[in-house]
Amino acid sequence: MAEAKTLGALLSRAQDRLKQAGIAEGALDARLLVEHVTQTTRLDAMSRPERPVSDTERMAVEEAVAQRIAGRPVHRIIGHREFYGLDLRLSPETLEPRPDTETLVDMVVAEARRLGGEDRPWRIIDLGTGTGAIAIALLSVLPAAHAVGVDISADALATARINADMNGYGGRFETCQSDWFEKIDGRFDFIVSNPPYIREEIWRALAVEVRDHDPRRALVAGDDGLDAYRLLAAQSGAHLATGGMVAVEIGYDQKESVTGLFVDQGFRLHKAGRDLAGHDRVLVFVAETAREQT
Repeated sequence: MAEAKTLGALLSRAQDRLKQAGIAEGALDARLLVEHVTQTTRLDAMSRPERPVSDTERMAVEEAVAQRIAGRPVHRIIGHREFYGLDLRLSPETLEPRPDTETLVDMVVAEARRLGGEDRPWRIIDLGTGTGAIAIALLSVLPAAHAVGVDISADALATARINADMNGYGGRFETCQSDWFEKIDGRFDFIVSNPPYIREEIWRALAVEVRDHDPRRALVAGDDGLDAYRLLAAQSGAHLATGGMVAVEIGYDQKESVTGLFVDQGFRLHKAGRDLAGHDRVLVFVAETAREQT
């Protein structure tokens, strides 16, 4: 890339390298990497393609492209990712928040509106919070809500704290280092979680971008992928406020099995939601004895 003297040439060369390497989203990845390194925008590339680039910028883009070709996800290289309109930092022990998880946020917001409105002081707990994506997204829509982000990883909690503060919701967000409910007291209106749900055999066959870069313990949940749901089903009732709800993300083929685990623990399925591809993705449960609020 040494001969790339302008922003347009730098972007073109990065796109060519990624395309030749067979990267499916090479054009988009190249744009994200170049914008990140040069601190420019898509508009800059279109309106000022002749903008000079420095040797430092060329070398940094070359290194970033090499990492992407080696299998490192583009957002891991950049160090952050957008979720629900929020800019969230990533760290080694956090999953990349993905668009499908926005389905969970949308469903919880809809229930909050139905049950009393956005302005109620909802109490939310996000188990396995990672980047804090779900909790912070909910706080961005529910202005009086308070959320607790729970994770076993100190690295993840530090990242979630940065993300909450950086996006302006730190005053209503707290963290707790806990193995699921182990150190949690109190009851919550919404218990939310995107837990690990991948089967061991499936994890071994995942793309290198996921298998080698997302934290394994945030992905894998035993031989059948249901270990986390067993725990959530068994322990959520003790921490759920009257009329509260449990919302969990699931794998595309886990609706029946996860529903069965919660039903066995005294819950009933209230709603199910599908992701952008039309797959079952989110289940919302209420206690079997809870009366519907309208």
